[in-house]
Order: sequence, then structure tokens, then C-alpha cells
Amino acid sequence: MSSNEVTLSKDEILRYSRHLIMPEVGMEGQLKLKKASVLLVGTGGLGAPLALYLTAAGIGRIGLVDFDVVDYTNLQRQVIHGTKDVGKPKIDSAIESMQDINPFVKIDRHETALSSENALEILNDYDYVVDGTDNFPTRYLVNDACVLLGKPNVYGSIFRFEGQSTIFAYPGGPCYRCLYPEPPPPGLVPSCAEGGVLGILPGIIGLVQATETVKLILGIGQPLVGRLMLYDALGMKFRELKLRRDPECPMCGDHPTITKLIDYQQFCGIPQKHEEAAPVNEISAVELKAKLDRGDKFTLIDVREPHEFQICRIPGSTLIPLGELPNRLGELDPSAAYVMHCKMGGRSAKAVDLLKQSGFKNVINMAGGITAWSDTVDPSVPKY
Repeated sequence: MSSNEVTLSKDEILRYSRHLIMPEVGMEGQLKLKKASVLLVGTGGLGAPLALYLTAAGIGRIGLVDFDVVDYTNLQRQVIHGTKDVGKPKIDSAIESMQDINPFVKIDRHETALSSENALEILNDYDYVVDGTDNFPTRYLVNDACVLLGKPNVYGSIFRFEGQSTIFAYPGGPCYRCLYPEPPPPGLVPSCAEGGVLGILPGIIGLVQATETVKLILGIGQPLVGRLMLYDALGMKFRELKLRRDPECPMCGDHPTITKLIDYQQFCGIPQKHEEAAPVNEISAVELKAKLDRGDKFTLIDVREPHEFQICRIPGSTLIPLGELPNRLGELDPSAAYVMHCKMGGRSAKAVDLLKQSGFKNVINMAGGITAWSDTVDPSVPKY
């Protein structure tokens, strides 16, 4: 027996016995899992179930990419982290849980933001890449790096009650750019922090991704290549869309025009910190409190949704959801003063733009929204 030959110990044989007695897996398949290396990008909603189940399955080496810390708002869905982990780096919490589940798995730590500078180096060391990210720049980055390196990209995404999964960058199959040639305009698609997500949903989609990863390693079944699986939790329905590689795709097409990683923040229209943002009249939560205390004449408009208004509110605010604002301009006086706010400042900035375009002169935005109000003015206001 070669010293480099991978084998299963007596303890591992007992641990994986329910795999070993399946003819589709068996000893040969379990050894394939042990020899495999998988990179998980993110240890959040999707990354949590992915890390737990791929560890339990006996993947030999798992790499984690994450630089975030555990927050209370994560605990409703990111089941790899616990209450005791709040404030701890997610990568530390995840590794602790993974090692407790299966000490035979080697875990690599990449505590950094994936970027155009480091992506190729990090991804190149793994057989498979699983995308558990929640933003467009990183999804395009992971896709492009996988295409350039020839690594399968097991993709998933979630929002509110819906999720989707497929496999990109598989030989002969499509890539992420074949499905989404261009990113949506910044702010058009709300994040989970703005739009919410059913806590159970990432478990379902993450486990689909984990299943597809194991199938790829074992070489069994019909992988989600050229098929986009869509899941609707409210209707409890799965459906499927056919995907085809676009011969004109700039990344994976017959004559690719993208041959190296690019600036993905710029590609997705997200201003860099060094760039000058468009001038917007803003005040801080502390400055708003001072205006209220002085008795300044203005109206505070909350542009969140009614169900958010029920969670918490700033005393004296008037609720006009952003979606209703264009049809309710008649209720407002163009010559009066207004301060707009939402949860974190994004929707209220849009409201300010709308009012200014409609002839309102004295309109400002409260930066950071009611979250900043809770942080800097009134800690009794709950955050969500």
C-alpha cells in the first residue's frame, strides 16, 4: 500500500457505514469524498447548512471563505452559529461546529474578502466551488474565476420565500453570465436585510447545493447542469427551467472577451469608497434628535412597509411606504420641510430623489435609518 493512498480507518468505516452499505456510494465512493476538496464561499445562510452536511458526509478537505462576524440577526437562519458566538468571527464559529461534527475533515481558513486579487489563487487549490454569497459582485467574481480555472460552481440564491440552484462552469454547460448577462441596477433587488428571508429557506437551498456537490464528486445521478431549479416555499413547489450555454457569452462563449478578472464593484455599478457619491442632503440620527428637541418645523416621513412600522418607529413619524409615495404626493406640501427615513437609509434616499424631482425643495434624508437611531439615539428601539 502506498503511503499516499487514501484509506478509511476503523472509526471512519463505522461513521460512514450508512453510506458504505449503499451500492451507489460504497467504499469506493466514500474514498472519493475523502479525496475531494471543496471551497465554500460564505458561512452565512447558505454556507451554514452546506458546511454542516458536507462535513458530516466526509469531504476530505473543506475551505471556508468569510470575514464577517456573527450577529443576532444571523441566528434565525445561520444554524452553524449559536447565541454564544455573537460577536465572534463567523469562520471561527463555523470551524468549531464542523470539527465537533467530524474531526476527520481537514478545514482550511480563508478569513478574507474574496477579490479579483486573491480569487484565482484561493479557488485554484480546490476541486469544487460552492457559492453561498448574497451579493452580485461576488457572484460574478466566483463565476468568472471558476470559468477561468475550469472549476464547477455549485450555485444557490435565496430571497424571502423563494430560492434557486444550479451548477455553473461545468464542461459544456452554461455559466452565471449566460443566465444574467448584466447585473441589475444597484438597489433594485433588495438584500435580505431589507427584504427579509424565511429562516428555513437557506436550509433547503443549501442542502440542494450540498447534494449536488456530493453527486458531482461521486459521479452519480443527474446533476443540475443546464437546469435551474426554482423553489417556492409558500406554494411548496419545485419547478425547473432549462439553461443553455450562450455561444456569445463574453465569459464562457465560443469567443470569450473576458479573459481575466475585472473590477466587479464597478461592473455592478457600486461606487467605491474613494469615489465621490452623488451629493445628497443628509443628517445623522443625532442631528434629527436635536431638530426634534428644538421643535424645528418639519415632517418626519417613514418610507418603510407597514409590517416594519409595527416592529418599531420613531415617535411622531408618518408612515408613507416608498411604493405608495408617487401616488400620495398630493398629501404633501411642496413648500414644507421633510426628513425621510427607512431602515438603513437606502429607500429613504430614493424617496428624497423622488420628492426633489417632483419640485420639493426642502427634503433631507436621515443617514442610517432607524437602525442608526437605535444605535446612537435610543437603544430601546429594537433593531431587526
